[in-house]
Formats: sequence, structure tokens, C-alpha cells
Amino acid sequence: MNTLKVGDKVPDFTTTDQDGNTVSLSDFAGKKLIVFFYPKASTPGCTAEACNLRDNYQALQDQGYTLLGVSADSEKRQKNFATKYEFPFQLLADEDHSVINAFGVWGLKKFMGKEYDGIHRKTFKVDEQGIVTEVIDKVKTKDHAAQLL
Repeated sequence: MNTLKVGDKVPDFTTTDQDGNTVSLSDFAGKKLIVFFYPKASTPGCTAEACNLRDNYQALQDQGYTLLGVSADSEKRQKNFATKYEFPFQLLADEDHSVINAFGVWGLKKFMGKEYDGIHRKTFKVDEQGIVTEVIDKVKTKDHAAQLL
């Protein structure tokens, strides 16, 4: 796994969001981004994390951040997740792993004694020039906004 580090430039990517809109990194030129990766929409940990960010969305916006949630889920699954929990931010349906690979968050995981490939739960802060300014490897799902603020 070759994860982006502080100081790295994020490679451009293009994928779709929960509504089928095309989304590229270049759409956010000149904006500060928080890009959070989660394994699977509507699972307990991912729901806790995304709801915590939703509940603190205004504070994050006040600091100038735009949020993007990313998983390999389908547009339909992302749409259901976003609608059910009323997320004010875009969820990217990265089924082809273009964003996941750009950030380097796909790799070997262990769960209950089994090893498999999957998305590592990580969050990246990106500045207006597309440079990574912070990487959070140990995401606290219930208190993630506090880690970012």
C-alpha cells in the first residue's frame, strides 16, 4: 500500500457521486478538502463516522473545508446512505478504485483472524493547491470531527 503522505500532491481523479454526477479533483481547485475513506456504506463504524462529520459539518465549513466521503460502494448504495442520514456532503461511488488508488488506501487488512484486501479507514486534509497537509490513520469513528478540528 503506497498511501499519500503530508507534502504529496494528490493525483487528479474522476469518478461519480451518489447522484451520478461526475466529480474530479480539479473541481475543487482553490478549495480546502477533507477526503475521508470508509470501508462500506451503512455499516456501524462507517455510519458513526459519517454522522459525526454531518453533525459537525458547519464547524468544518467555517474552517473552509469541503468534505468528500469515499468508498467502493455503488452509486445506489451511496445514495441510500446519504439519504437515510441526510449527509450535506458528497459521497463518491468509487467502484473502479480510481480515488482509492490515487490516495493509496487499498491494501491487506485483518479482521477476526482473516486477511483480505480492502479500504483502510483514513482521512486526508488537502490544501487549495491539492497538497496533503494531514493524514489521520487512526480514525475515531464516534469523534472524528474533533480529530479534524
